[in-house]
Amino acid sequence: MKNIYGILGGDNRNIKLSILLAKEKNIVYTYGLEKAEEIKDNQKINICTDLKEILEKADNIISAIPFSKDGKNINMPYSEEKIAIQDCIKLMKNKVLIAGQISEETKDIAQKNNCKIIDIMKKEEIVILNTIATAEGTIQILMENTDTILQGLKVLILGFGRVSKTLAQKLQQLQMEVTCAARKETDIAWIETYGYNFININNINEKFSEYDVIINTVPAQIITEKEMEYISKKTILIDLASYPGGVDFEKAKEKNLKVIWALGIPGKVAPETSAIFIKREIEKLIKNSYKK
Repeated sequence: MKNIYGILGGDNRNIKLSILLAKEKNIVYTYGLEKAEEIKDNQKINICTDLKEILEKADNIISAIPFSKDGKNINMPYSEEKIAIQDCIKLMKNKVLIAGQISEETKDIAQKNNCKIIDIMKKEEIVILNTIATAEGTIQILMENTDTILQGLKVLILGFGRVSKTLAQKLQQLQMEVTCAARKETDIAWIETYGYNFININNINEKFSEYDVIINTVPAQIITEKEMEYISKKTILIDLASYPGGVDFEKAKEKNLKVIWALGIPGKVAPETSAIFIKREIEKLIKNSYKK
């Protein structure tokens, strides 16, 4: 069965996704990807020149991960246009919007406008599989920002969620000295079980200076001016947390700390693999909707 898809904005993942969907003879409309060279000459993809056109022609609208980077506009790095979330969703009555990392405010707007929202990054399979690309991309960032080998470097990972679990494993395989910080006793027990060094995240300040690399995965501002007093200027600080991040970036800049806010790594280092995962999940969602 042919499905009609609308791809609205997004990064490399949505470019690859539109190509994958079109290959399988689905009808694909795109908007907000006009700077994407890969799809310009693809005869199987319909490039819309008006927002209303894509919303009229497609019932299932697939948008960006994250849906927004500033909390106001749709994430559209391959377009010069800015589309306000509120204005767009008002045009999506009776549509299904599939995107990632969607704010509660956006969900409220959708509910008021009878638009069904599916946050694909709430799907466990997608999140887990994306941790592979995130971990590999983080290693790439480390290699590009160090003038030494990674083996033997002391790395501290803040938080012990899905990303941290995959990342810690890959860093340990590179023979880096891995320490994970968490609050919950169960997480600390798991950290010890996996064979990593562990520390309670509440008692870490004085220890920050011991690490060559600090990687934050906690989706809340955890590294403030207070914590920065203990961080060496030689330390590489990588923040993997989504908007608004886990680091006070202005203070870090004032203190001349080396901070890299690494957003959307899967879309940068493995867009095709990520698109395959997303496509699989979307097809599952649509198939299940027909059963209801």
